[in-house]
Amino acid sequence: MSFATKQESVAEIIRERIIIGIYGRGTKLKQADLAEELGVSITPVREALLALEAEGYIRGLPHKGLIVPEIMPTSLTEIFDLRLALERSLTAAALDRMDQAGLAKLLSLQQALEAALEAGDLFKVRTENYRFHFCLYEMAERPQTLHFVRVLWAKYPFTLQDVKQDRPRRMRSEHVLFLDRVQQQDKAGAVDAMVRHIRNGWREITQRTGDSS
Repeated sequence: MSFATKQESVAEIIRERIIIGIYGRGTKLKQADLAEELGVSITPVREALLALEAEGYIRGLPHKGLIVPEIMPTSLTEIFDLRLALERSLTAAALDRMDQAGLAKLLSLQQALEAALEAGDLFKVRTENYRFHFCLYEMAERPQTLHFVRVLWAKYPFTLQDVKQDRPRRMRSEHVLFLDRVQQQDKAGAVDAMVRHIRNGWREITQRTGDSS
C-alpha cells in the first residue's frame, strides 16, 4: 500500500493495529504516546485520529479521551450482511482489473501469512490477512465502497475467530483456494471462494457467541 501523506500512513498503522488486536477494545489512545511509538510528530497523529474517529475505529468520550470502542453484538448480523455484499462486489471488480503485478502482490502477502502461521505469530497472521484483503479490494478502484468496507471492519470482531489457531489455518487454505481460482482465470469461482471465506469466518464467530441470527 502506498500513502500520499504521513497522516494516511499513520492512520493505516493504527487502523491495522486495532483490527488485529494490538490496541484492544476499550484501550485508551493518547496522541503523545502514539507519536512517540510511531516516531512522528503530534500533527499527523492528531489528523489520523480524527479520520479514524469518523470511520468508527476510535471514539471520543467526555473526560476519558479517545478509546477503541467495544463491539456492539446487536449489530453484528447486519455488519456481516453488509460486508458480504460489498466485499463480493469489490472482489469481482478487482478481478476485472487485476494484472500479473497485482496477483504477485497477493501471492507475496499469502507467503508472509503462511510464514507467520508456521511461526505461531497470531498478530502477524492477522496483519497479513488484513493486508491481503485490502490489497485485493484496492485493485477494484472503487474508493467509496472501499471506505464503507473499512468502516465495517472497524466494527467486526475478527479476534473471536481465533480458536487455538484453527481458524487461521483454515483461513490459509481458503486464501489458497481463492488464489488458485484466480490463477485459473475462473472469476466466478474466485468470487465464490472469497464469499465462502467470509461466511466461514462469520460461522466461527457465531459458534463462539451462540448468535446465529
